[in-house]
Amino acid sequence: MKLLLLLSAIPAALCAQTSGPAVQPTEITEWKVPWEGTRPRDPYVAPDGKVWFVGQEGNYVAFLEPRSGIFKRFEIDPGTYPHNLVVDQRGQVWYAGNRNAMIGRLDPATGNITRFPMPEGTAEDPHTLVFDHDGNIWFTAQQSNYVGKLTVGTGKIQLIAVPTERARPYGIKIDSKNRPWFNEFGTNKIGMVNPATMQIREFQLPNARTNDRRIQITPDDIVWYGDYTRGYLGRLDPVTGEVQEWAAPSGARSLPYGMASDAQGRVWFVETGVQPNQLVGFDPATHQFFSITPILPSGGGTVRHMYYHPPTGDIWFGTDANTIGRASTKPGRPRT
Repeated sequence: MKLLLLLSAIPAALCAQTSGPAVQPTEITEWKVPWEGTRPRDPYVAPDGKVWFVGQEGNYVAFLEPRSGIFKRFEIDPGTYPHNLVVDQRGQVWYAGNRNAMIGRLDPATGNITRFPMPEGTAEDPHTLVFDHDGNIWFTAQQSNYVGKLTVGTGKIQLIAVPTERARPYGIKIDSKNRPWFNEFGTNKIGMVNPATMQIREFQLPNARTNDRRIQITPDDIVWYGDYTRGYLGRLDPVTGEVQEWAAPSGARSLPYGMASDAQGRVWFVETGVQPNQLVGFDPATHQFFSITPILPSGGGTVRHMYYHPPTGDIWFGTDANTIGRASTKPGRPRT
């Protein structure tokens, strides 16, 4: 079932929380996932246009065909509790086994699964996956306190212990120099891996209360983060170490979580501390919040991760309200 919402206006109270030009809504479409209570999350668009996602509480990998609204589900190992997935250019689906200490690769043509186990007793909870420029997979392991690399061609897994204890490495992204950056959700730090040396450099953020949960890197290699504790959007310049912050529209109750950046270098995040959740757009060129849109009709519950699809300019997300959502960053474009 497809649910579409295009807002013509937003409450004046929201506009009053930002300075500069009035904020504008964007178009959000939601599809109800047919398997109730399974926490569909972390969608990723495959080369053929299918939108793949995991059912974290349902132990499945599935896809949505947006045009038809058809869903198809693939069962995976019991006890996997998949956390995240990515899809390579061959259409192979890679997913994080958050509770069975492995990364899986699903071949959609056959349903066969290839398993890449973590070294025993190390990174027991693969969390978020991301491709680097060579097609290899970097990942975080939150409770185990590792960042890892899976070399796709060989299946070799390399692990790096995060220097700070209980750092809780969380979101992860790759910059233009092929360096992985990651949140340290248990601290007020952001980490970066030098892929040549496999050494981690940590950047300490100025406020001791900061807990950054998700991360984005814009084309200028500026690192953006959401401060989940304080309700701020932050900007880290990796060259100078300078940090700037802007209070989120909902302030301290914002709980910014899922993040994305678009082709224009704008930053998007979801305020999950308000119901319905709100999708917020920020323009680094003007330092203004230019878009605020409630996630309706589902309300969102919690949006934990977002994926930007450059060919269409769409942002995809899953919700704890059992939907897969799409937000357009190109208002007025014909939709299907």
